[in-house]
Amino acid sequence: MLKNIPKVDKVLEWPEVKALLAEYPRPVVITAVRNVLDQLRAGLLRGDATAASLEIGAVTERVRTTLEQTNTPGLRRVINGTGVILHTNLGRAPLSESLRDVMLDAAFGYSTLEFDLETGTRGKRAVHVEKLLCTLTGAEAAVVVNNNAAAVLLALSSLAKGKEVIVSRGELVEIGGSFRIPEVMQQSGAILREVGATNRTHPRDYRSAVTAETALLLKVHTSNFAVVGFSSEVSTEELVAIGRESSLPVMVDAGSGTLVNLSAHGLPGEMTVQEYLAAGADLVTFSGDKLLGGPQAGILVGTRECLEPMKKHPLLRALRVDKVTLATLEGTLRLYRDERQALRQIPSLRMMTVTADELATRARTALRRMRRALPAGLSLQTLPGFSQVGGGTFPLLEIPTTLIAVAVADLSPQQLEEKLRTRPLPIIGRIAQDTFLLDLRTITDQDIAEIISALQSIVASR
Repeated sequence: MLKNIPKVDKVLEWPEVKALLAEYPRPVVITAVRNVLDQLRAGLLRGDATAASLEIGAVTERVRTTLEQTNTPGLRRVINGTGVILHTNLGRAPLSESLRDVMLDAAFGYSTLEFDLETGTRGKRAVHVEKLLCTLTGAEAAVVVNNNAAAVLLALSSLAKGKEVIVSRGELVEIGGSFRIPEVMQQSGAILREVGATNRTHPRDYRSAVTAETALLLKVHTSNFAVVGFSSEVSTEELVAIGRESSLPVMVDAGSGTLVNLSAHGLPGEMTVQEYLAAGADLVTFSGDKLLGGPQAGILVGTRECLEPMKKHPLLRALRVDKVTLATLEGTLRLYRDERQALRQIPSLRMMTVTADELATRARTALRRMRRALPAGLSLQTLPGFSQVGGGTFPLLEIPTTLIAVAVADLSPQQLEEKLRTRPLPIIGRIAQDTFLLDLRTITDQDIAEIISALQSIVASR
């Protein structure tokens, strides 16, 4: 049977494959044909391919499928039915629809990226974003880089290279992607000075650690874990008082960072960036694509004394953001000028603050719509459950939600999950207690039509 595998040149002469040459570049088709023939050869050697797989129709169909997969973007939209709002693997915070035109204008045309319209001379890259950040947070100055790890690296390199930075042992975190505070500190040239114990750190620990070699006091948000039980930490206000006594700046790595007090919406315990600065912190760093609800970015706000040297630091050019990021970050920040507008138009904030009663109502509406459109052989029901914020925030918080349990006859939950996940528009859910679930908190009303279409296709193909 190996001898019956056709040559590449012969396959390219088949009328069905010639038709594909009219749709795709010749080198791409040749590569697809070679890959398919290699797969057939390997399948025959394993014993899991048949003579039928070598027929013209079968080979052509595999070439067509390979070309379609090659032409499908690797980074593409998915429907998030997991209930994790800031899902790192799914791109964290979705941007506000109000920013679509802003992104397109920045991406597909020329812009005022580094051009001052008033003077007609070269301008500063992030000046518009910096002004907004200072207005919204009360900071004297601001800098934007490509993520919060970069913000921490730039800050430590600028303020503490070759000097000691004092930080509590309970705050030496590792978050996703193996980002560790001690390793970033080492890369910056700063020297780590740990104080306190894992579960308890006191003001006296910081005071006793200060020496002539100390450059900075650092407080780190514990992000995706919490220390509970017999524990204590030094507050920002207490750390600032110690810094003032010793004439040392205080930096807060706020991690996710938020400009809105979310406690009124059932999301307690997260200080806002404004509150850190009001407590006296000289510098605060945070992410743009988590609680802020904007694009990936690292944001530094604080005093001019801390920030101005960073604007001249050689690292800044290596860590700077592009025009599309700046445009979408500026657009996101503009929404925060009216907190009610931000809560309404920024998707992640809207998902976090929607009430359980509203979700239950949406679920009933979605369920009626789905039952009318879907055929027999498919079971749907609503169940109570919990969502998570994700993105390294509120690690212990479970937000009440409504789930839609989906079951298709003759398909296991795992098989259904795979079929939905591998569609052209992937639908990502979760499995719990041997049931496939979709969480309405992270599903938009527009997504329901796509879910119905996908389930119709799956039932029809059984």
